[in-house]
Amino acid sequence: MTVEHDPNPTHGSMNFGDHLEELRRRLLWSIALPIPLAILAFSYAEVIRDFLCAPAIAALKAHDLPAQLQVLSPIEALSTDMYLSLITAIVGSSPWIFWQIWKFIEPGLYAHEKRFVRFLIPLSSLLTLAGFSLLYFIVMPIMLDVLVSFGSVEPDIINASNSASATSGSGAPVTSAFTIPMLAQTPDQVVVGQMWLTPDHKLVIAAPHNSSGIELFTVPLMHATRLAQQFRLADYLDFTLTFILGTCVAFQAPLVVLLLGWVGIVNAQALGKFRRYAIFLAIMLSAIITPTGDPFSLLIMFVPLYLLYELGIILLRIAPPQAVAGGEVSKRFTRLLRGER
Repeated sequence: MTVEHDPNPTHGSMNFGDHLEELRRRLLWSIALPIPLAILAFSYAEVIRDFLCAPAIAALKAHDLPAQLQVLSPIEALSTDMYLSLITAIVGSSPWIFWQIWKFIEPGLYAHEKRFVRFLIPLSSLLTLAGFSLLYFIVMPIMLDVLVSFGSVEPDIINASNSASATSGSGAPVTSAFTIPMLAQTPDQVVVGQMWLTPDHKLVIAAPHNSSGIELFTVPLMHATRLAQQFRLADYLDFTLTFILGTCVAFQAPLVVLLLGWVGIVNAQALGKFRRYAIFLAIMLSAIITPTGDPFSLLIMFVPLYLLYELGIILLRIAPPQAVAGGEVSKRFTRLLRGER
């Protein structure tokens, strides 16, 4: 197949000074969105923080531990919110920034070269979204549950009938000073000093607020543990964001395979023979991404990573460089679905 190299009408029509002016203009446009977006994200920093901390909170609650993250300095909460706002602004404005980069380099590309870029960018976005979804909704809850379980002990369960008939050493029945009721919701009439237990293992105490109101204090109940499982907010978010970045980068493996195939370094037949090495590499990457030592988490990460390798082989068969340059990828994909060659 012969690819027609139609020159772009604007290719080579700009001098060096025009390129510098265009670059300056695109840079200014690129930073025009992240700055106001960071200010807007700061007003929703608590929502963003709660979203990222939700897997840790759920893991702590599952083990009846205090569902709280520690802040160890006066400005840590503020600096963390500012950091999250900046990250959110960069991620949220990345399509706009990539669009400005594309508009800068587009005039210097031929028509067939533009098709390669238009094929790669949507595919990269889909892979990034898939990697984040797998990590946040599946891998992180399992991994954090395993991490929190270290140092936790099984609770001492006392049979209710045995507890009711317990006696002291002298044979006299043991009586408690008072019994705290178990309530599923806050009573309609609350008085100062009233307390009750909730079904999710919390002690609620009614205390006076100023001179005319009542404030409810909640005390989480926890089992006796060998280690105090309390996460620091800054450390947890650094760990989570690094984890997310590593996973999203690893999910770009099909693009790497595709690019290597386009430049002629590998082909689909050779990649099929290298499956044993791909399995080993996927296991190593899974162990690096999920450093918990949990075989189940390792397996959950290994399966999609290896399937991404197979996806790269499929993409290389569907979208060889000649088909992408000629704009025939959709036709080849349709023929593949029909079982045609």
